[in-house]
Amino acid sequence: MCTGDNLDTAIAISKNAGIVKEEEAEGENKKYTCTTGKEFRENVGEDLVEDVDEATGKKTTSVRNKKMFQNYFKHLRVLARAQPLDKKILVTGIQQYQGVVAVTGDGSNDAPALKKADVGFSMGITGTDIAKGASDIILLDDNFTSIVVALMYGRNVYDSVRKFLQF
Repeated sequence: MCTGDNLDTAIAISKNAGIVKEEEAEGENKKYTCTTGKEFRENVGEDLVEDVDEATGKKTTSVRNKKMFQNYFKHLRVLARAQPLDKKILVTGIQQYQGVVAVTGDGSNDAPALKKADVGFSMGITGTDIAKGASDIILLDDNFTSIVVALMYGRNVYDSVRKFLQF
């Protein structure tokens, strides 16, 4: 969960939603499990690094401190007081480790992460035009359960195309 809320509020909500357990929020890895955007940026790096892949010649972006990001990658559940750059760094880092990233958002500050993510979901009613333009899927009813339905249909289409191509 990546939010602009206060850390204590974000932890309480994440416990209620089943994202983090009590022992994770209070345990020895709390620093990496539940943290603020400022602390995350100080450890991982204030910005992204542009690299050129020698084999393909393509430009790639990556996190500045890869070793420190691995600690967050393994444990991070709650990122509070997150700024737009924090979200983009998080998405980029997860993709760097072959993770598939889906992002939901409704504001202009979510646009960089929505655009960078593999799948971006924006809110159709309360979402800004910038967020809608940066996303891949617009939820017309602003209901998070619609994400599950959209994923179900998306997987069905993907499976159907795969079966057709194998035939």
